[in-house]
Amino acid sequence: MADDGGAIIGRILASQGVKQLFTLCGGHISPILVGADAHGIQVVDVRDEVSAVFAADAVARMTGVPGVAAVTAGPGVTNTITAVKNAQLAQSPLVIFGGAAATLLKGRGALQDIDQISLMEPITKWAVSIKKLNSIGPTVERALDLAQSGVPGPVFIEVPIDVLYPEEMVREMFMNESGVKGAKNLGSKALELYMRGHLYRQFNQPHVSIIPPSLESLPPKPSSKSPHVDKVASLLRKAERPALVVGSQALVNCRDPKPIANAVKTLGIPTWLGGMARGLLGRQSDIQLRHKRTAALKEADLVIVAGFPFDFRMGYG
Repeated sequence: MADDGGAIIGRILASQGVKQLFTLCGGHISPILVGADAHGIQVVDVRDEVSAVFAADAVARMTGVPGVAAVTAGPGVTNTITAVKNAQLAQSPLVIFGGAAATLLKGRGALQDIDQISLMEPITKWAVSIKKLNSIGPTVERALDLAQSGVPGPVFIEVPIDVLYPEEMVREMFMNESGVKGAKNLGSKALELYMRGHLYRQFNQPHVSIIPPSLESLPPKPSSKSPHVDKVASLLRKAERPALVVGSQALVNCRDPKPIANAVKTLGIPTWLGGMARGLLGRQSDIQLRHKRTAALKEADLVIVAGFPFDFRMGYG
């Protein structure tokens, strides 16, 4: 028997190193949970959907592997908004699966059917709705890549219920709910033919490429022979009151922070750490300062800002 949509998702997540999937169980997404469990992924059921995304965010920050959450349609998706926006601001790589009404029933008053893509587009790197079984694999793979590329962030994948469940179950559901099963009149026969054609395309047509945002790449690491490096080194040698500020972006896609920590220690100048750079120098450090950053930076004659945005914390630059 061919894999259903949930099994395909579980297989791809496992192949990409995903170890946990966070969720609040719901009928729209049950095949995802079953598929993840079947492929050795720990399915963690939480108390509400926002907690599922917060937990996935935490895993992404600790491991560098995209965090994954699956939530049911409608209110399940809307309940994640705060956590998804937080992940966007924190630049955490996440993939959020949202259940959805059957493709044939979208906009017809189906259970928990709302426009989820419009909600998620402004706060994610990509929000996409899958329409065919054969699109699941390429879309999930692309989403995992996109979540980690360039500046990391969350990606939302809407997976309608009829794309997730096995074909025979979906076929039976449509025939029973439409009332055409066993019907003899011409209208019912026409509707049955239409649904059979729709289901054939949904489960058998090849993947049609959905054009996502292009994969971003981070700026290349500067060579030690770069004139920019020479200029900074010259400024450092001349500075009497230098300071260093390190933020989350300095550790983007950084699986081993030790080289960065060693470089900061070698510089040996007063250092402030923020965001995910907190803890970079351990519990005790002779160069790390935790207070009076604003006042100190005003007195510094050279400030090096590494991966820290010029937002309210930095007086907007």
